[in-house]
Amino acid sequence: MNNKHTTDHKNQFKDKVAIITGSTQGSGAETAKLFASRGAKGITICGRNDNKGLAVKKEIEQIGSKCLYIKADLANVDDCRKIVSETDKVFGTVHSLVNVAAFTERGTILSTTLENYERNFNVNTRAPFLLMQESIKIMIRDKTKGTIANVLSMAIYSGMPYLMAYSSSKGALAVMIKNISNAVAGHQIRVNGINLGWTDTPAEDAIQKKFHKGGNDWLERAEKGVPFKRLNKPIDVARMIAFLCSEESGIMTGSLVDFDQTVLGWHSYSAYETKILDDSILGE
Repeated sequence: MNNKHTTDHKNQFKDKVAIITGSTQGSGAETAKLFASRGAKGITICGRNDNKGLAVKKEIEQIGSKCLYIKADLANVDDCRKIVSETDKVFGTVHSLVNVAAFTERGTILSTTLENYERNFNVNTRAPFLLMQESIKIMIRDKTKGTIANVLSMAIYSGMPYLMAYSSSKGALAVMIKNISNAVAGHQIRVNGINLGWTDTPAEDAIQKKFHKGGNDWLERAEKGVPFKRLNKPIDVARMIAFLCSEESGIMTGSLVDFDQTVLGWHSYSAYETKILDDSILGE
């Protein structure tokens, strides 16, 4: 007997086929494994590292889902299209598309090279466009009430000065989500996005050490300085994506969810100290 007040997470994605990019490590890999644990029939993962990709594929298959690994560089147009066409060939359809992959090379307005700028937009904006375009064609063909979840960044609101191209590319994706969600609503296809804040992933670890002189203790130091005393973890991201791609999110579409422990308009983390709630500091 169905109960509208309970959710059967074990079968949340039963008989569903999902494409998840950026899925050979970090949040993408965690999302793929979560979908598998919640009953997905088929999952396509992709990345540039065969060893990582095949390892995640093995984990997913051990959980119980069929898995297709495709070696792909999302800066390549043909690779983007191949991800969707191969999924359709192997699994026969697409129910969910999850765009997690991103390129975050640093650069300010003065230091960003044309190559850096183009790769940011190719991976962060053009690739999601191509993947959404090809997936939506299949969803419409099969009359599927499909779901698409895109991982963006809190940087869409401005971003650090050294994230000029990255922030801009994610901002463009934000507008794209609004446009596409409106265009496909009549087909009952839902398109949403997550504006992700600081997250503890292997990619972030590499970035901190390469660009910010972070030692092996960068994560410990970072987590001491934020309100909830921890950064987002890949499983946090995976659960939010599962929400957006399941019936749990109802008819929600065209939404961009801020998924961070900072609030727009914040002044500094000191504002989150409990003493701020003491009216005596107002000088009354």
